[in-house]
Amino acid sequence: MQQLNPRFHSMLHRIPFSPLPSFLRKSLSMKTRQRLDYRNKLILAPMVRVGTLPMRLLALEMGADIVYTEELVDLKLIKSIRRPNPALGTVDFVDPSDGTIVFRTCAQETSRLVLQMGTSDAGRALAVGKLLQRDIAGLDINMGCPKEFSIKGGMGAALLSDPDKAALILRTLCSGLDIPVTCKIRILPDVAGTIGLVQKLAATGIAAIGIHARTRDERPQHPAHPEVLRAVAQAVDIPIIANGGSRSMHCHEDLRKFQVECGAASVMVARAAQLNVSIFRPEGLLPMDELIEKYLRLCVDYDNAPHNAKYCVQSILKELQETPRGKRFLQCQTLQQICEIWHLGDYCRRKQRELKTLGNSGRAEVEPPEAQAKRQKLEQAANAIEDEYAGVICRNMPFLRSTYPSDNHLPKTQLYVYSGKAGKSPPAYETQQCDKLFRSICSYDGQRFSSSFWEKNKKQAEQGAALVALLHLGQLEAEVLRDNGSLLN
Repeated sequence: MQQLNPRFHSMLHRIPFSPLPSFLRKSLSMKTRQRLDYRNKLILAPMVRVGTLPMRLLALEMGADIVYTEELVDLKLIKSIRRPNPALGTVDFVDPSDGTIVFRTCAQETSRLVLQMGTSDAGRALAVGKLLQRDIAGLDINMGCPKEFSIKGGMGAALLSDPDKAALILRTLCSGLDIPVTCKIRILPDVAGTIGLVQKLAATGIAAIGIHARTRDERPQHPAHPEVLRAVAQAVDIPIIANGGSRSMHCHEDLRKFQVECGAASVMVARAAQLNVSIFRPEGLLPMDELIEKYLRLCVDYDNAPHNAKYCVQSILKELQETPRGKRFLQCQTLQQICEIWHLGDYCRRKQRELKTLGNSGRAEVEPPEAQAKRQKLEQAANAIEDEYAGVICRNMPFLRSTYPSDNHLPKTQLYVYSGKAGKSPPAYETQQCDKLFRSICSYDGQRFSSSFWEKNKKQAEQGAALVALLHLGQLEAEVLRDNGSLLN
């Protein structure tokens, strides 16, 4: 091998190293990342309130190859703030107005995750795509949802009536993003029209197209039309992903049967997976309780919203919601309460303490930006401005409606009855609103009480303030409140 001239070698050492700019490193990283392949795949379909992180991870564990998020609207995403969450090991997109998690993902799913977006504007869709593309493997545009809220916004199935706009959105995304772009549609009333539409959309450069084998006006009780998908698959070169066969899907083998029947490259499963996501499992369906326990552990691990966890478990339970255990479950309001029913109460408590120690900031710590700014201003000018919460007895106590068997047991009712028996004036409430959240101060017998937990409405905020008053007055036991999730510190 030819040796470098020693003088030239010494000159190289004196040349300062200049690293690539961060934007160029990110671009190169995106381009070298393995591109998602949509052929011969079993796919979890986009489903509202179902396709959140715990269910997506469970679907992958059960055998799904690709998982879609629920439909997320571009206007919601573009306002969100991207925030890594080291405690959970996730990346969160957060609504700054109320702390709601718009979208949460993690490294375990990144290479197999497709985000479905609702949009009616090419420029806005591209801006959102650029915001998201480092955290997902593909972007899908919803062009098939027949629900009123989508159609009124010019999204979903409304785009089937405006093929030029649909094509513009897809072309803009394909040329502006580094990840594959797809769309999901429904068939049109005639085969030729469906083929023409798919050919027009395929020409934009999309990587695949998902097709629900029913028209915009048909519903799950109507039979699917696999023969239309077969005709479409023969007319285009891109992968066709067959959707709409859940009525005939009862086990893993049925997924591939529907794919073959449609002549499709892949199959996408919605309702059948919502009822039992272990349908992706080649070894067979898991027992219901084992499946629910797996799902709830993931909900705890990733701090999933209780109302979302409850909705998904309801789908799994089906008619068993009417059993005594099911009725007890329906009364649950917190993740802790749900976990208790499936003997995961200790796991939930332990994990939540661990996550809090690691710095996870859940709903209990949510504070709207307006309130943050107000608090900071008060702190900076403490000597000049009277803090409206000075002298207020505060505890972090959310109001959980499910813990009270009737209206007569509600905190405000209890405090009102207590004041009457004590011969005192009834309590009074003053409530402040910041963005979409509420906090109330309860004035009673010369003292003021408030919960530092920001509630979603005025009535709940007043109940929280009354709860603090009852605890301070010795009418409630702290240990009981901690156990049912009403006392957080």
